[in-house]
Amino acid sequence: MKLFEILQNTPEDSQLITDSIVITHAKLKRYDKILCSISGGSDSDILIDLCQKFDESSKITYAFFDTGLEFQATKEHLQYLEQKYDVHIEHVKAIKSIPFCCKTYGQPFLSKQVSEWIERLQRHHFQWEDETFDELYKKYPKCKAALRWWCNDFKKSSDGKESSFNIAYNQYLKEFMIKNPPDFKISNKCCHYAKKMSANKFKTNGRFDLNIYGVRKAEGGARRTAYKTCFSSSEDKCDEYRPIFWYLKETKKIYEKYYNIEHSRCYSEYGLKRTGCAGCPYGKNFEEELIAMRQYEPKLFKAVNVVFYDSYEYTRAYRKFVNEQKKISGR
Repeated sequence: MKLFEILQNTPEDSQLITDSIVITHAKLKRYDKILCSISGGSDSDILIDLCQKFDESSKITYAFFDTGLEFQATKEHLQYLEQKYDVHIEHVKAIKSIPFCCKTYGQPFLSKQVSEWIERLQRHHFQWEDETFDELYKKYPKCKAALRWWCNDFKKSSDGKESSFNIAYNQYLKEFMIKNPPDFKISNKCCHYAKKMSANKFKTNGRFDLNIYGVRKAEGGARRTAYKTCFSSSEDKCDEYRPIFWYLKETKKIYEKYYNIEHSRCYSEYGLKRTGCAGCPYGKNFEEELIAMRQYEPKLFKAVNVVFYDSYEYTRAYRKFVNEQKKISGR
């Protein structure tokens, strides 16, 4: 379909959608070997619909990166998308699955960055001591960055907010860990091997010249704040384009209603607000995910409780500790 014809049929109350359509049209004309990552989530539902408005010459390779711990509803939804748009979505297996990574390297806890710092400290047999940075650096001379995190060595921002590179960024975490040292391995390697490395390997050897994926700035988080615009160019690697980068929550609703976007049962039936690695402990609402899994996907519920058991228990204990400290301090 021609760009003019498509623009004749766009929602009048969203310039963001119109802009994304125009820019996506330009990108698809300029590049020849395009990779588009499809997760089965609500953002990628908009992403594939946006791309398929123009991909008449089938330049796009759609790929789903299977972490080894996925909702059955997500897999069913991918089949629905293939039928709806008459495309093939390639399923790419993880270099190392999430269950394997958690068993081998450790379980994720709280966030990727926090897990990274804790993993480094555990690697140096840290004893969770409440001492100064200088004192600890003498004991653990090869663990400087993680010790700086532990000792809140990074300055606060100009508005007085705690640095995200300090443990104090997560309220009472240091106090909790001193009283309750982790007795299991903590690591963010599951994200590294199941997602990042798998995607990087799939993109190598000049196979693609443009990588499209559905990151939105309004969602926040480390990945979203790492980018300032919807496009990144690279001389030695494929360029990156984020078509819905500027979409707000309201923009998504307008797009979904206007273009009749249907999401997976994770949203429509399970009542989840997000999908991704099933039951990931990084999610603030993993308890709600577990409730839904227990009801709708009992096999997956059992699996995640085995894979993430220690992290779940440690997170629950930490959250309870925070609530108790808030009551004591009167906050």
